[in-house]
Amino acid sequence: MKARGAVLSRRMAHAGTVSDWGSLKAGERVEILKHAHVVAAGEVEEVSRSGNVLWLVPTGPSEAQLFMKSDGVQVRRA
Repeated sequence: MKARGAVLSRRMAHAGTVSDWGSLKAGERVEILKHAHVVAAGEVEEVSRSGNVLWLVPTGPSEAQLFMKSDGVQVRRA
C-alpha cells in the first residue's frame, strides 16, 4: 500500500502544476515542487519574460529565492 500512496501523491502533485510560468502574476501564492515534494512556498515576486525563471518571496523571514525550469522544478498554485 505504501508504494501506491507514493504514486498517487506524485500524480496529484503533477496534476495542478503550471506549465506556462509566464501566466503567473506577481503576488500569486505558489508552491515549488521537486520530485513531487514541496521544497518552497510563497508569493511570486517576478517571472522572466521567457517564463523560465521565477523569483519567489517565501513565507517566513527569508530572502527571495530564484527558481529555473531547467533545474527540474515545477510550480503549483497554492
